[in-house]
Amino acid sequence: MKQYIFFLLITLLLFSFSNMGITQTKENIERTQEVTLNGKPITLVGPKLKVGDFAPDFQVVTQASLIDEEMKMMNLNDFYGKIKVISVTPSLDTPVCDLQIHSFNEEASTLPDDVVVINISMDLPFAIHRFCATSGIDKVIALSDYRYASFGTHWGVLIKELRLLTRALFIVDKKNVIRYIEIVPDTTQAPDYERALNALKQLIHIE
Repeated sequence: MKQYIFFLLITLLLFSFSNMGITQTKENIERTQEVTLNGKPITLVGPKLKVGDFAPDFQVVTQASLIDEEMKMMNLNDFYGKIKVISVTPSLDTPVCDLQIHSFNEEASTLPDDVVVINISMDLPFAIHRFCATSGIDKVIALSDYRYASFGTHWGVLIKELRLLTRALFIVDKKNVIRYIEIVPDTTQAPDYERALNALKQLIHIE
């Protein structure tokens, strides 16, 4: 009997140690073989979202012109009741990201008032403000995920090796249901603008 209890305790201890510190949540799931950077595989952190999922919440930071300027936190519900086009870029100071936000800024001026276009990157709020001011970005709401990587981990687009966001597009309806997803296979490449805009037009017509 004592021997049985001893082996039972050992088994329980080994099980406890094997699980200690490695409990996996949706936010720390690591996904490989989905995205590359210049052809080299990279690791994405977070869940793989699907069309039809409820959009996860996030906390991101607005752009700021001065270091001592208050940086407002924003979350998904700040845009509730609107169709949300979420453009995700690694860094605005790169040619493909520059083209991406400019393309959506141009399109945003033609969209109805119940559609909001958002760009999220890991760029610092000050860098985003400078970029938008000098590049004439006035229709897209450019936000930063630098503080908590909340968007990146909750939406499954955080690049583990770089702590940047992989290139992606999401379209979310007025009730925060995801209606369109594109995770660009190689993050140095541009997204499929035409396909995304067609999906957006269909959603606008439905709603």
